[in-house]
Amino acid sequence: MRRGGDRDRRVEEKERNRTMEYADLRDWIDRVDKMGELRTLHGAHWDLEIGAITDVAHHTEVSPAILFDNIAGYPPGKRVLVNVLKSMGRLSFTLGMPGNLKKMEFVAAMRERIHAHRPLPPVRVDSGPVMEKVRTGKDVNVFDLPAPKWHELDGGRYVGTGCVVVTRDPDDGWVNLGTYRVMIQNEDTVGLYISPGKHGRIHREKYFSRGQPMKVAISLGQDPLLFLGACMELPFGISEYDWVGGWNGRPVEVIETEFSGLPIPARAEVVIEGECRPDVLMNEGPFGEFTGYYASAVREEPVVKVRSIFHRRDPILLGYPPTKPPSESSFFFAFYRSALLWDELEGAGVPDVRGVWCHPAGASRMLTIVAIRQRYAGHARQAGLIASQGHANAYLGRFTVVVDEDIDITDLQELTWAITTRCDPETDLEILRRCWSGPLDPIIPKERKGFNSRVVLDACRPYEWMKDFPAVVGLTPAQKEEVMRKWGAKIFDRGTPLIARSNE
Repeated sequence: MRRGGDRDRRVEEKERNRTMEYADLRDWIDRVDKMGELRTLHGAHWDLEIGAITDVAHHTEVSPAILFDNIAGYPPGKRVLVNVLKSMGRLSFTLGMPGNLKKMEFVAAMRERIHAHRPLPPVRVDSGPVMEKVRTGKDVNVFDLPAPKWHELDGGRYVGTGCVVVTRDPDDGWVNLGTYRVMIQNEDTVGLYISPGKHGRIHREKYFSRGQPMKVAISLGQDPLLFLGACMELPFGISEYDWVGGWNGRPVEVIETEFSGLPIPARAEVVIEGECRPDVLMNEGPFGEFTGYYASAVREEPVVKVRSIFHRRDPILLGYPPTKPPSESSFFFAFYRSALLWDELEGAGVPDVRGVWCHPAGASRMLTIVAIRQRYAGHARQAGLIASQGHANAYLGRFTVVVDEDIDITDLQELTWAITTRCDPETDLEILRRCWSGPLDPIIPKERKGFNSRVVLDACRPYEWMKDFPAVVGLTPAQKEEVMRKWGAKIFDRGTPLIARSNE
């Protein structure tokens, strides 16, 4: 029996890997183009226009990936790709997930993949496409790349938004991949802002505390799955290369560079490498961040003195600029963070969790909804308090809402109805103080940065008189599906009158 089950899982894994067989960013672009989800635009300007188009795409229901070519001031072929993950189709394709899932089904499927995941270390190769062009010394000029100025009030041009920053721990040598913002300072210098507590920041602090520079490599265009790996909140000491290899079912090919010795993606579009020094700081920011605000001001931050630039012919930058939520960033993380938090709740012993949704409108951090089937007095409060402090949800959290299982937690209108009809402010709100925040929290003044408060809303029917709570007017999900199956096409087909004439 076990061997048969193992064989079935191997077949499923092989089929899943087959659907993910794209070699790199260019292959991904070709596949997405064939899916009908890519648009190529010519002649946009790097100064605000690319950013403005990206902002519009983030907030449009039908939201294709966009490849900018013939960018003003640059030769054809130097391109910028944006909005890679802002659709269920592209997200499913990138992750090798089924393409026909509803939101909660997708979260549940991600949980299954996370449980089955086994890390797979990268494999070292001698060369790769990223080495087609190598620039060092006086040939280094970061302005040769069409880095956009994304937002009007940004402090400069950010070449690194959809980037992968590679660093190595000086104690045990494990390699971390993180996504941090990279601003061009001059031809051979870029700023590198890393939020407190992030693994790359911890690495840098270790080097600086010893008076040593930190070598760093920054990939500026790569397979979107590798980029997602760099965005993951993996435990300290686990390399994102291993995570991506395990998820993909094949190891990531890497090249160890001569100067830094760091493993860089062999099939990346562009990689810059250099070092940060503890005594070299430059003004960085401001930058429009994922909360939708300029919540952190200009301040001195460490920089990377660029020693080398490796790139493919006609390189493509991957752009992933934050915009006001819901955005591309919050769209993906809603699924991943929801899956993680759901696991944390069950791991903490909270029973009958029916769904978790870290809503994109709250940047997938500041509004979390948990659906439960109430089993005992205090169940809702327990779920809310634990969810508000789970690792996947603790940083920059704000509102955690617990609802009954009849609420579609991905629908803001249903959520609002549950809050306004099942939450009594006098008894159903819990305020937590001095919780984990950060410098990007817009509501926290400068002198209190680092801490915030948050609220848990119990929007469930009161447990002690739940059976006597007024009955809900409306259809069950099964009844809705039956109506849509039988009548949906006739109701919503634009070619069919909503109300047929009596003699038809």
